[in-house]
Amino acid sequence: MNVRGIGLWMLCYLVLTAAMYFDLGEQEEKCLIEEIPGDMLVTGYFLLENWDAKNNLNSPHLGLTITVRDPNHDILMKKRYGRFGKFTFTSHASGPHWLCMQSNSTRFSVFAGERLRIHFDVQMGEHSIDPSVEIHKDTVQTMEYSLEHLRDQILYITRQQDFQREREETFRQISEETNGKVLWWAVVQTSVLLSVGFWQIKRLKDFLIAKKLV
Repeated sequence: MNVRGIGLWMLCYLVLTAAMYFDLGEQEEKCLIEEIPGDMLVTGYFLLENWDAKNNLNSPHLGLTITVRDPNHDILMKKRYGRFGKFTFTSHASGPHWLCMQSNSTRFSVFAGERLRIHFDVQMGEHSIDPSVEIHKDTVQTMEYSLEHLRDQILYITRQQDFQREREETFRQISEETNGKVLWWAVVQTSVLLSVGFWQIKRLKDFLIAKKLV
């Protein structure tokens, strides 16, 4: 493994230290659903390990295939990776996005029985916190980096607020349409009940008159 690969592995390890993890079988696919605003740069980090920590995962045939689908289920990105790495994509529409992971094992399904552990983390924004930044950087550069990150976080929060407003507006429209339909349905039910009641009263009156009871 070259220096660049070691650096990428260290970056993924540091980012994924506090990230979530879940199990995955060989040749099995699992998907996560993330609510992502439109026009948002998304960066994902992953690390593939053996579920049993006592067994080292040195198999060269193991890796991960990442597939990203937008709210319309169109594929935004599909790429094969090794045991660790990062991926980026830009969302084109607001809504749920499917992040699907599948181990790209080349072994036959009969022999592909290993349980794997995936450490996974998703960050949104132009500049995410990079743990590989050197500790001994100049203070001004560090402040510039922090300001850039703060600006991007503000932009991310603004886009999230716009996204939530869009969802609230959509929910309000659906609620108004539903309330209108319920109101009309109540009016129709009342009209039918009144019509049936008047019809029954008329039939009863005609019956009584025919029997000369009235």
